[in-house]
Amino acid sequence: MRPSCKQLGLVEYQPTWRAMQAWAAEQADDNSDQLWVLQHPPVFTMGQNADPVHLLNPGDIPVIDIDRGGQVTYHGPGQLVIYPLLTLEHYQLGVRSLVTLLEHSMIEVLATLGITAATKDGAPGVYVDGRKIGSIGLRIKNGRCYHGLSLNVDMDLQPFSLVNPCGFERLQMTQVINETRQETSFAEVSQKLERQLLENLESAASTL
Repeated sequence: MRPSCKQLGLVEYQPTWRAMQAWAAEQADDNSDQLWVLQHPPVFTMGQNADPVHLLNPGDIPVIDIDRGGQVTYHGPGQLVIYPLLTLEHYQLGVRSLVTLLEHSMIEVLATLGITAATKDGAPGVYVDGRKIGSIGLRIKNGRCYHGLSLNVDMDLQPFSLVNPCGFERLQMTQVINETRQETSFAEVSQKLERQLLENLESAASTL
């Protein structure tokens, strides 16, 4: 089982979210799973249980209440977003094991760039010495997953200071270009993470 990949470029958040919901409402089949690889213009998104107290001073950046788990986060150009639109039974994955797969895929790619990253108990995502570099937020409906992961690659991190990212006060954010000494590009990181996700999903599916 191997999802197809769609390179969407820089796309507005709201229509992309609605398209994910439409996908999740369709009848699942063996060929419907997809990875959407993209970037978003500046936007804050608030998860289903997000506390408005964490939205400190959003200014002119749009704020959208959405249906994933988690608190508030920021998306902007230079941040790699991948939405795995998956029927979980195709990969023998539950919610926790899918989160682990997404986290480890980011960690594995960062390692190829000389960046040592890790997970943190009680705080989903990927961290470099306590600084958050990758985030995860999912929605599971009728056994189908949408929303996904974001990896900070080469972006303006300042808007993260306008919120408590993921509901954590004073959480420091970082990005690939600040953590690696290697020459790299957004396209290279995107290609690497796409390949790693496909490999790990294929491996999960092969255990069925």
